[in-house]
Amino acid sequence: MDNLTHSLVGLAAAKAGLERLSPAATTLCVIAANAPDADIISTLGGRWAYLHHHRGITHSIIGTIALAILVPVLFWLGDQLVARIAGRETRMNFRGLLTASIIVSATHPLLDWTNNYGIRPLLPWNSKWYYGDLVFILDPWIWLIFGGACFLVTTKSKWQVIGWSLLATILTLLIVLVPILRPGSVFPFAATVVWLLCLAALIVTYRTPFARRAGAAIPLTAFAILLVYWGGLAILHGGALYRSEKFATSIASSRGETLNRIATMPALANPLRWQCVFETDRATYRFDLSLIQPDIVGETKRYEKPTGDEASQYAIAANDERAKIFLGFARFPVTRINGDCLSETLVEFADLRYTEPGRSRGGTFTLDVPVECPPPTGALETK
Repeated sequence: MDNLTHSLVGLAAAKAGLERLSPAATTLCVIAANAPDADIISTLGGRWAYLHHHRGITHSIIGTIALAILVPVLFWLGDQLVARIAGRETRMNFRGLLTASIIVSATHPLLDWTNNYGIRPLLPWNSKWYYGDLVFILDPWIWLIFGGACFLVTTKSKWQVIGWSLLATILTLLIVLVPILRPGSVFPFAATVVWLLCLAALIVTYRTPFARRAGAAIPLTAFAILLVYWGGLAILHGGALYRSEKFATSIASSRGETLNRIATMPALANPLRWQCVFETDRATYRFDLSLIQPDIVGETKRYEKPTGDEASQYAIAANDERAKIFLGFARFPVTRINGDCLSETLVEFADLRYTEPGRSRGGTFTLDVPVECPPPTGALETK
């Protein structure tokens, strides 16, 4: 998930009661909620280093535990240093900080698991990816759930009102403008209407005595709503997967192919629309599915696996170091080979979860590898 989501969850956890465990626990909760994304430092090594290491060891079980211990240790040592310089007693409760850090740190890989980017929890021993496929990688409803809760329990001054209002305005503009910013997006108009109505309801609630009286019950309710939301998405995902498997089996059977694996993944802000990608022994397919329509939405796209000479060119390109990293990340890699031996042969890789060959070239989820044609069979070496 995005760092705004992680930050709001960390702040909500603090306001739900963890802030009482120690001074500075609120700040610690926000930092611990984001700590596994420290792997962003890998961007210093370039695009492929980031793709290789992102959601890597810092998102694993052992990495999350290590960070959950390291963050409160740094806070406690900092307090010890400041206390010695200022000539005062230490203020922080290390046990309280550690408890808060462990609880909040666990939310990061859990949230990241729920989307289709996935995590590798068993690193460094096993690099297998695991995917929840419940929510889109950016989920405005989670922003609303936790942003609304944090707004109600933290806003005491005029400047806090301005800060939350600015954040709400920015997010609303992104939601309203997303069809323009992302041509072909399927962000539903109904979702925009619901978003605006919920913002209005939060403003009305803030002006009532309820927000001041409820206190920690508000963020606790937010976590309960999140669990209900995930449960509802799990039910919808199960229905979408069932329909997708039936359709995929039908397509594979009609072409004399064998269905190998399938995934049904969420769409942005629309729990009734799902993207299906499945692989057979000869090709990879993608289509969209609507739970309120009897048939699939739009066309079914098919990407045939390379055979013959193309398979040889693919094998050469797959040995490229960048390709090894990309194929280790890609869940549904597809390939298109362009050109010929008279000009240039270009092997295009794409992860069908996010894009397709020929689109967003140079982006994170695509890779173009030029290959040289092998010499003709039987060619004699010239001395």
